[in-house]
Amino acid sequence: MGTSSAPRARSSPTIFDVARLAGVSHQTVSRVINNHTSVRETTRQRVQQAVAQLSYRPNAAARAMVGARSRNIGLITTGSSDYGPSSTVLGLLSAARSADYSISLATAVDTEPESVRAAIDLVLGQHVEAVVVVASRIRLLDALAGLSLRVPVLVIESSGRTSPSLSIDQYAGARTATEHLIGLGHRDIAHVAGPGDSMDATERLRGWRDTMAEHGLVAPRPLEGDWTPGSGYRIGNALTQRGSRFTALFVANDQMALGCVHALAGRGISVPDDVSVVGFDDIPEAEHFAPPLTTLRQDFRQLGTNILTTVLDVIEDRPVEPVLRLTPTLVVRRSTRRRA
Repeated sequence: MGTSSAPRARSSPTIFDVARLAGVSHQTVSRVINNHTSVRETTRQRVQQAVAQLSYRPNAAARAMVGARSRNIGLITTGSSDYGPSSTVLGLLSAARSADYSISLATAVDTEPESVRAAIDLVLGQHVEAVVVVASRIRLLDALAGLSLRVPVLVIESSGRTSPSLSIDQYAGARTATEHLIGLGHRDIAHVAGPGDSMDATERLRGWRDTMAEHGLVAPRPLEGDWTPGSGYRIGNALTQRGSRFTALFVANDQMALGCVHALAGRGISVPDDVSVVGFDDIPEAEHFAPPLTTLRQDFRQLGTNILTTVLDVIEDRPVEPVLRLTPTLVVRRSTRRRA
């Protein structure tokens, strides 16, 4: 998590330069300068050393500016319409509204560093107190790695590569889905995976594989879709055409599961009489599939609350949980049944 930017070419150092050198937020520097008692002694000494090294001299106007609170948070997305990222954004917007915070939203048109930097510069111009990045693709993390900002940055991603790490535990959800099918007596369980560069898809694939291995079951080569019903339909047809042996499908999201069920029905394969199917996400339409879909529900509203709480803790320099993950909940409907 970045806390400050590299010094700019100026005639005198700024409070953000001090924060960067000391490795703290600029709010912490302000508290040290104003002799607040809430700062740990080791942190106070580090800030004072940075102040002395840079010969920083605060003035009254700067103090007033730093003390002001904008109650505004920057939010960076890739503009994805995928259910998970878009629902995470909605969860954070709801939590911010309840806490009387505003959100300045910017979209990185792709995951190139220049695009990400442009999006961040856009929200920084809105006097934000922190920036939240909803990252669904691995390349976005790579683009963020080289950036150093003057405000705290919180990245929402499921791989655990950033700290603090906030997400919904995709790995645990996949394990729950696979255990559910194994508990129903299924041993030949195929997996329809999401895109290879998606962190959520990677974690769901890993959870399925690990659970199969723990039960001494062979995990066949998964087929990769793109989250859409169309790709699920193509994969469902491919699975039947190549004569794959399976009595159950764990599909990485509900929309691809819809396509799979459609393909199986077109080939006279009944769900769940012949093949049980589990999806992931519990989209609003899942309970109206034919048959209603067994799936994993993610609590995006609670995730939004956790994100906002952590952002405010970082802003106030309070301790934060290094890892905070919500566990998806299995919703059992009629697309799964015990194997005869």
